[in-house]
Amino acid sequence: MNNFIYSNTNKRYHTLDYFYKTKFHSKVFKVSLNANFTCPNIDGTVGYGGCIYCSKNGSGEFAGNKEEPLETQFIKVRDMMLKKWPQAKYIGYFQAHTNTYAPVRKLKKMYETILKQDNVIGLSIATRPDSITDECLDYLEQLNKKTYLTIELGLQTINEKTSKLINRCHSLECFENMVKKLRQKNISVVVHIINGLPYETKEDMLNTVKYLNTLDIQGLKIHMLSIIKDTPLASLYTKKPFKILTKEEYIDIVINQLELLRPEIVIHRITADPKAEDLIEPKWLLKKVTLINDIDKEMVKRNSYQGKALSLTKD
Repeated sequence: MNNFIYSNTNKRYHTLDYFYKTKFHSKVFKVSLNANFTCPNIDGTVGYGGCIYCSKNGSGEFAGNKEEPLETQFIKVRDMMLKKWPQAKYIGYFQAHTNTYAPVRKLKKMYETILKQDNVIGLSIATRPDSITDECLDYLEQLNKKTYLTIELGLQTINEKTSKLINRCHSLECFENMVKKLRQKNISVVVHIINGLPYETKEDMLNTVKYLNTLDIQGLKIHMLSIIKDTPLASLYTKKPFKILTKEEYIDIVINQLELLRPEIVIHRITADPKAEDLIEPKWLLKKVTLINDIDKEMVKRNSYQGKALSLTKD
């Protein structure tokens, strides 16, 4: 029997689907968009080349076509999803690259275009902690008062050595300060992390989650490192292969991470979602449904649940 408080299924962690259904009393899905932004560590503002794992799509593999207007992108994805969930509501997801990296007047135009669409209940904006100006922050505060707003911040790891290797080009202090600024304005924060980064240990990955659990964050996205063709990471791996986590190792680490997290933190993602034609390693990532099911089964086997390690320390 599953007694995990934030679940109405067999899940032992706080899923995004459960959160949306509880909050909005409806099926909600995110419509991924590509607003043709760049990044400060691509254009030379803080660095060049971008993060070494990032694809030419800016980690927006399933976002819309940047050559098309945002409204067209939105309608295409929405109409496809409506076939499966005709009564659903939508969140516009600005996914590819850094989606606050532009003047506020431009951001307003883009965000408002999506908010005007029927049954859009909110926006989710993926960005970097070094790419939200004070003016942008004030605008996001206004936006948050009239729609359901989530800001997704890339962190990936708290290990400084790894952060330099992957070319993040921002400090942990910068990240923590931005989380605090967003929360002071009551804006929900979701953080991205990556398991299996080059040369990281299981302890490194658990330490990242332990750190995040001390912050006022509302959600987490857990990714497995994808080695994608035509990226600096692919070149590194070809020249000097590093250890890739096995599926079993990944499952073990994810479960340990979930046990370290407060139960109210929503798990927005529990694996990566690469395109088959672009993926070099690990190939087991392509069987996404199987991987998620295997995580569920292993959690049952271990009698594990999100926050278990925290509840054990309280007893």
